[in-house]
Amino acid sequence: MADKKKITAPLIYAVTIAAIGSLQFGYNTGVINAPEKIIQSFYNRTLYQRSGEPASPELLTSLWSLSVAIFSVGGMIGSFSVSLFVNRFGRRNSMLLVNILAFAGGALMALAKTAKSVEMLIIGRFIIGLFCGLCTGFVPMYISEVSPTSLRGAFGTLNQLGIVVGILVAQIFGLKGIMGTEALWPLLLGFTVIPAVLQCVALLFCPESPRFLLINKMEEEKAQAVLQKLRGTQDVSQDILEMKEESAKMSQEKKATVLELFRSPNYRQAIIIAIILQLSQQLSGINAVFYYSTGIFERAGITEPVYATIGAGVVNTVFTVVSLFLVERAGRRTLHLVGLGGMAVCAAVMTIALALKDAVKWIRYISIVATFGFVALFEVGPGPIPWFIVAELFSQGPRPAAMAVAGCSNWTSNFLVGMLFPYAEKLCGPYVFLIFLVFLVIFFIFTYFKVPETRGRTFEDISRGFEGQAETSPTTSSPVEKNPMVEMNSIEPDKEVP
Repeated sequence: MADKKKITAPLIYAVTIAAIGSLQFGYNTGVINAPEKIIQSFYNRTLYQRSGEPASPELLTSLWSLSVAIFSVGGMIGSFSVSLFVNRFGRRNSMLLVNILAFAGGALMALAKTAKSVEMLIIGRFIIGLFCGLCTGFVPMYISEVSPTSLRGAFGTLNQLGIVVGILVAQIFGLKGIMGTEALWPLLLGFTVIPAVLQCVALLFCPESPRFLLINKMEEEKAQAVLQKLRGTQDVSQDILEMKEESAKMSQEKKATVLELFRSPNYRQAIIIAIILQLSQQLSGINAVFYYSTGIFERAGITEPVYATIGAGVVNTVFTVVSLFLVERAGRRTLHLVGLGGMAVCAAVMTIALALKDAVKWIRYISIVATFGFVALFEVGPGPIPWFIVAELFSQGPRPAAMAVAGCSNWTSNFLVGMLFPYAEKLCGPYVFLIFLVFLVIFFIFTYFKVPETRGRTFEDISRGFEGQAETSPTTSSPVEKNPMVEMNSIEPDKEVP
């Protein structure tokens, strides 16, 4: 068992290079915010030069909204296309191949100002969205398949760490003293090409997923060689045996399409859990907190709120690292519950603080503490866990389709929150966080009763738990599914020798 917990240089290298795809997702999510006014000015100037008339405020707002939203639309399409790539080209080669999209999107955005083309920038954002949508499926899948069972959660958290570091880098680069200027904003948007080049070169020295080699390609010798390199030991017989059992089971199953995930009682409970966990991330209110954070910091008397927002990004990053060390000790389910419960408390405090901000002067400082607490607790559970737990809930056959459905759910809810939150904020004012408080309570209850603990358990063991549930529950009466899931939660992971 000691070898199973061994962290080797090839393993660290493989998961780190894969996580560059997550960094790209984070960077391109955050990069558009800082130069908003500068880009709107570019739109206005370009349209004026074409037509001889200044653009109306409504048209500028629509073009800006499209520039932001088109990224999520690309992400939805990309995330839903994950299984088309990974089953045909493999996990590593898929990550390598889609960097073509990063080059294309980055180049279009970087050259938009020179070409005086609004369309190039918007198309570039769409292509980058496609790329990031695919990355949100490829990266967690590859990391989970190369990692040993005992370290799968810790390495899975690197996916979220890549995202938050990407957002933080985008916030810093977007400062006026760096690249958030009239002259340099095209470089700010086009910078995404540099990590793409780095990842393309580095991926050539990364191994293919051993599970893909053995289960999908039937290349046992290659899979064994990769495992020996990743694990740092010659004895990988236990891993090989587990994969062979999974392969034998997969050969007897129907091909796991997206529709089959919802039709088959063996997969239905798992895919519902996967979707709800992704919704718990996006509907938790984290985007709303970042939207509100600048205003909260301004009211607290901070003269440069942008630096306080970057401070929230640093908290984001620090607590993702904390989660990395906790996830294999406390477990996925426990951390997700702690995160959701703590965020609900912070949301209630923020609501009270925002409602009383004019009546009670000192309460503004409470709102700052609640904001940082909300961000920290998000990164303990709802931030990292939904991404990699989906890969754990499914065996090799249905995993690509499940990652596609889960990723699309995440991107779709992200898009809807981005579109609808400004209207909800106008309607509800400071009480807007009560909406997210209700969602957090619902997700907490669902996680408590339905989500199994996957720490220390093999993919095969987890999928068997759902199959056992399907056998004991009639397919027509889903309400009785609760008992088998509670039993599944009570299963202790294998004890390991430290």
